[in-house]
Amino acid sequence: MSTHEYSTRLAWNGSTGDGYRAYDRTHDVELAGGTLPVSADASFRGDASMTNPEQLLLAAASSCQLLSFLAVAALAEVEVLAYEDDATAVMPQAAESMRITEVVLRPRITARDTDEATVERLVEAAHRQCFIANTLNATVRIEPTIELVA
Repeated sequence: MSTHEYSTRLAWNGSTGDGYRAYDRTHDVELAGGTLPVSADASFRGDASMTNPEQLLLAAASSCQLLSFLAVAALAEVEVLAYEDDATAVMPQAAESMRITEVVLRPRITARDTDEATVERLVEAAHRQCFIANTLNATVRIEPTIELVA
């Protein structure tokens, strides 16, 4: 069995010399496809116009579920025509260590020549196989909407 390894590079320049309120939260994350400018969430003095780490975590969970679903659907010979997800993550304000406690994925799946029960089983199988969901300490819920076409 092989081991898969992933890497990114992160770079920040600035100064924390003027204290917590003053330093710039903007930084660059280098990925295989290019450089992604990232900042803290606006709630934590970041730039609201930029992607934040919490969104990246949510996108990873959503993307992993999609890719796992497409794989199990293809293996089951179920034709998937469309998949869209409106995902959310919940991070309650805490006095001590904050964390995302819940991820909710809401995929809208369009499939051909199958039934709803089969698609639901495939959604569950994909969730069990999703590397990111298996890694997270948060609860991951999936609330699919299924559209069938002949």
